[in-house]
Amino acid sequence: MSKDKILKIDVEQVFKTRAPKKKIPKFIINYLKKIIHQDEFNYFFETNPTLKNVDFIQGALDFLDITTTIHGKENLPPKDGRYIFASNHPLGGLDGMILGLLVGKEYDGKIKFFSNDLMMFLHPMKDMFIPVNKFGSQTKKHAEMMDELYSSDNNLVTFPAGMCSRKSKGEICDLEWKKNFISKAIQYERDVVPIYFEGKNSKFFYNLANLRKFLKIKFNIEMMYLPNEMFKQRGKHFTIKIGKAIPWQTFDRSKTHAEWAEWMKEKVYAMQ
Repeated sequence: MSKDKILKIDVEQVFKTRAPKKKIPKFIINYLKKIIHQDEFNYFFETNPTLKNVDFIQGALDFLDITTTIHGKENLPPKDGRYIFASNHPLGGLDGMILGLLVGKEYDGKIKFFSNDLMMFLHPMKDMFIPVNKFGSQTKKHAEMMDELYSSDNNLVTFPAGMCSRKSKGEICDLEWKKNFISKAIQYERDVVPIYFEGKNSKFFYNLANLRKFLKIKFNIEMMYLPNEMFKQRGKHFTIKIGKAIPWQTFDRSKTHAEWAEWMKEKVYAMQ
């Protein structure tokens, strides 16, 4: 791979491109470089230029010295099926990578997962990503992409909460689980595999999120710190629990899709 094709993060260049007429103070540039760990990311990209998809994830987890224990691996359904793996979202990036590696290895690389902006810049994993439709728009192009995705033989990893867990009343928990994955499970006849991921971000992250909410600031300031949170997890060990697949026929008319989504969320948290 040629040098110019190696993924590289350049905060200063981003500002020059996005806001060419604005002069950003150097101390702000340096602070942003620090909290997103620009140098560490670029070192990893430069020393692992050929890694892609599952191999890239494994390399990244090795770089961060991340280890895992998997409980309930025997509950993973047969490889010849098509499934939706629905998990809580405690970390906001690293948990997606770990589950991507788990499912990718078990199902011969047949995996796609919905991703936020933090993950989308990781081009070596772009074949595994489906961008989150933040505004719920149902354009013809988006509808066609979703139909192609759910009709494929790829397994899907989703975090129904959309954003990572927050802390409320002393408890770290996902926000509301959106009903879309229930609707799609029924429409495309995909069983849902519940997963509980054990993990948490720092007190700083949760305090910042609560302060932003208290001040009624709509912009998710805390999301800027997710790369920093990822590096804070360096050397950590995580436990993942896999439940038995829920047949798509379970989601009948006895509950609304929103109620089934809440039922699934409760089922996942009961696994902890």
